[in-house]
Amino acid sequence: MAAALLSVGHKAGAQGMHFSQYYNAPMLLNPANTALMSDADFRLGANYRTQWAGLPVPFNTFSGFADFQVLRNRNLTNWLGLGLAMFNDKAGDGQLSLGRYEGFVAYHIQTGNFSMFSVGFSGAFVQRSVDFSKLTFDRQWDGFKFDGTAPNGETGWKAETSFIDVGAGVNYAYYPNEFTYIKLGVGLAHVNQPRESFYQMDNKVQMRPTANLDAIFVTASMFTLNPSVYYTRQGSAQEITYGLQAKAFISEDNSGNPTNVIFGVYHRYGDAVIPMLGFQWAGVKFVSSYDITLSGLSDHVKYNGALELSLIYEGMYSGDRDKMNCPRF
Repeated sequence: MAAALLSVGHKAGAQGMHFSQYYNAPMLLNPANTALMSDADFRLGANYRTQWAGLPVPFNTFSGFADFQVLRNRNLTNWLGLGLAMFNDKAGDGQLSLGRYEGFVAYHIQTGNFSMFSVGFSGAFVQRSVDFSKLTFDRQWDGFKFDGTAPNGETGWKAETSFIDVGAGVNYAYYPNEFTYIKLGVGLAHVNQPRESFYQMDNKVQMRPTANLDAIFVTASMFTLNPSVYYTRQGSAQEITYGLQAKAFISEDNSGNPTNVIFGVYHRYGDAVIPMLGFQWAGVKFVSSYDITLSGLSDHVKYNGALELSLIYEGMYSGDRDKMNCPRF
């Protein structure tokens, strides 16, 4: 039983951190998104996800990140982006944990009056751990129950493992006017295929390609539509998530800071429907979403999915620089 749980947990961990709000985890989505901002100089953010509350021990994931524009020219035709992020994931009775500490660098260059190309790289130190004392194994079954005090018969394992992980990605953005923005990004995680195992086995983390296409359309009434699709694959597992979110202008304060409401719905193919709701005021954005599980897992998790929260702040070093002629994204 425990071996199976470790196997499942290991495979899930190898697939990397997962957020349904991939659009609010920009550098995790693609290193080329590092400091890719049209109306801000820096960005600070946090993501929290708690999954399958119907299980005795739910899965919890947290991330915090920051990215900054540096070495840019005044009219924003090119700049360097630097970013940092930390991720923590904990799941199951054995407290299967992942700590990921990552650095990002990206370069953005305007390739014409209405387009931009970005390339980015990431490097992470990853540490995984498990508490074997909280797991039960086949040899601890006495015919009536599992005896946690009995020897588990496991040998050659270690409670912690660590490795270096490398990723890369590119983006191409097209913005013919201030009301339209289209971006295509592709990336590759686990480029170096690091070795990961609690049993000192030669187990490589498979490379994981990703692709993301999203667009922003702004109407004259300050109503914004943002369709998006995300695809990733690792080994035999794949994910396709697509959806639409909208942003509607509500009011403006005395300082000219607008308040917007954000709402939408996404669908992860073969798995879940994900409604989302949030607000944006000045440079602060808060979004909540909930995964409504529709797959075969729904019976086991009592239709409990995942609650996800994101908080992002975008700011400027000073207010006296030019802006790109594309929507505020």
